[in-house]
Parts: sequence; structure tokens; C-alpha cells
Amino acid sequence: MTNSSKAARFAAMYAALTASHEVADHWVQIDAHATTKGGLGLDGALSCAKHVATYTATQALALAVVQRATGMRLSWKRAALGLAVSAATHYIADRQGGHWRDEQPRGVARLAASTGHAGWLQRDPNAGYLMDQAWHKGWIAIAAAVASGGGR
Repeated sequence: MTNSSKAARFAAMYAALTASHEVADHWVQIDAHATTKGGLGLDGALSCAKHVATYTATQALALAVVQRATGMRLSWKRAALGLAVSAATHYIADRQGGHWRDEQPRGVARLAASTGHAGWLQRDPNAGYLMDQAWHKGWIAIAAAVASGGGR
């Protein structure tokens, strides 16, 4: 595979995963999951898992559409691994839903606070959402690199 075809495959995978992330997070996700996925206990975990299942299905569909539309051959083993990276890291971040401004943060919110973002998270009501989306987009780039790494 040439460097240009590797670059094209990565670009296509990143575009598909990013666009489908937006659709899955803002159109596919239902309000019940959005409002409860950060809840403590089994109910919150299950709500988040249901959201991540629809999120991952949306991303898988996007990869299939890209393959069909471009004729680009994907390794579905690599694509599944990329989707797993995206799903797992999405779940980790989304368990913070509604908890970015907690006095005693946990998970990714705790990481954000410990890396110098605590003040911003407290002052700006949009900071949690922006940190969440930045986390997702960074991991989507890694997922795209994984998904695009091989082919038939």
C-alpha cells in the first residue's frame, strides 16, 4: 500500500468516525440516556452502555457506507478494533455526564481537574461539554488510525 493510499484510508476513516460521532451523540442518543448515563450505580452504567451500543452501530454503519461509496477495502478486523477503541473511550468519558463540575470529580473529569482545568470547569458551564468532545475527537483519531491500518 502506498503512503498516499494509507493517508486516504486514514482520512476517510477519520471523517466517517467523526461525522458519525456527531450524529450518534446528538441525533441518535435519546434523552433518557443523555440524562442518566452519568448516574452512579448499575442504572447509570446500563444507560451509558445502551448509548454506546447505538453510538458504535452508527459508526459501524458509517464505515460500511465509506467502503461502499469509495470502493476502499477495509479490514473488518481492524475496523472492529478501531470501533472498540472508540466505544470504550466513549463509555469512559460519558460516565461523567453531568459530573464535570463536581467538587470531588471522578474518572475523566478528575483527570481534567488534575491537569489544571478545575477552575475552567467550575467557571464555564460549557467547559465540561468541550472537554468531553475534545476527549472523544482525540480518541476518534486514534480509532481511525487503528481502523485504517490494514486492508486486504
